[in-house]
This record gives sequence, structure tokens and C-alpha cells, in this order.
Amino acid sequence: MTDHIERLARTSFFADASPEMLARIADAGHERPLVRGDVLFNEGDPPDALYLVTSGRIAIAMSSPVDRRESVVALMEPGDLFGDMGMLDEGPRSALARALEPSSVFEVPFEPVRTLFNEDPRLLWNVARLLATRLRVMDEVLADSVFLDVTGRTAKRLLELANGSDDFQLPVTQEELAGMVGASRERVNKAIASFIKLGWLEQHDRNYRIVQRDRLELRAR
Repeated sequence: MTDHIERLARTSFFADASPEMLARIADAGHERPLVRGDVLFNEGDPPDALYLVTSGRIAIAMSSPVDRRESVVALMEPGDLFGDMGMLDEGPRSALARALEPSSVFEVPFEPVRTLFNEDPRLLWNVARLLATRLRVMDEVLADSVFLDVTGRTAKRLLELANGSDDFQLPVTQEELAGMVGASRERVNKAIASFIKLGWLEQHDRNYRIVQRDRLELRAR
């Protein structure tokens, strides 16, 4: 339980909670192992818990009502908290959550968290800051969709997935990457092929190497 308390304390959501409060939250939760493809919840499901990623990666995705194509709107990695929105507005899940690889999450039911906030409403400032951060991220995504073409958005997503490293393995499939970019798989593959042809990027299966980071960064602006 000590590990879970420490992980919860490192999130902005629970940053100012006392050790005693965190212990109560940790005691109410449980570890949930996942294999690739496991769905934690679907869009429209009634919410009853929030989740903290302890290992692996979880995709947060939305699907088109017309052809069911998915758009990956966020990647949750170890230390990330998600699934809390339904606790705040009591609305249904706004997206689905699916494991991209063998993963594990710490599942915490809403009720003990609500009790915690009722006991110390000052903790809600952390929630407000978290929501503000997410709003800034969504503003940036919206700006990208307006001001960047598919090639620019592909360059930006690859740099984000590389996470500062020149050598990295793509943690998503080509279809999922296309969903993150907001374009067809064919157009995203065409953009990647152009980076390889220009000598900015090298690729072998899902392994990538950024050769000319400055060029890729310039294309992502």
C-alpha cells in the first residue's frame, strides 16, 4: 500500500492531501492488471472510479458515430491519473480507455474521494488546476488542427512520442497514430515516408531514430 500512497501523492489531483487521507484512498483501491486491448470503460458508460497508471500505456480515444473510426486524444503513462471527470459532473464517460500494451492501473472508487473533498474542500483547488492544464492541452490540439497540416501534425506527434529521445519505439499502431494525428493512416504513412526520404528519420518496423531533430521540429511548427 505504501507504493500506492507515494504514487497518489505525486499526482496533482492528490498533491495536498495528508498522508492519512492518502492512506484511506489507497486502502479503498485495488490494482488491476490489463493485457493489450483490454478496455477499462467505453464511451457512454456510467462512471464509478478513477484510475492511476502504474505500468504500461493506456489510450484515451473517441470514436466517430458515422464509421466508428477512433481518434486517440491522449496517452496515459505511469503516474498519470484519468477517469475523474465523471466524479465531478456525474456525466457518462466521454471517451473509452484501452490498454495499448500489458499494463496495470490502480482503480479507486469515487465515493472515498468525494468524502475526502467534502472533509477538506481546499483540495478542490488541485482539481481546478488539473482541469486548467487539460484545457490548455486541448487548446493546443485545436490550434494544431487549424494551423498545421497532416505532415506537420505527424512530425509533432512523433516528437511527443519520442519523449526527448532520438531512438524510440512507437508505442501505438499505425492506425492509432493516425487517430492521434487526426488523419487517415495512408496520409500519415505518406508523411513518415517523406521524413525518411529527406533523411530526417529512420525506421525499422516500430523502431524509429530521429536523425535531424531540428528539421522535424521546424516542420512541427
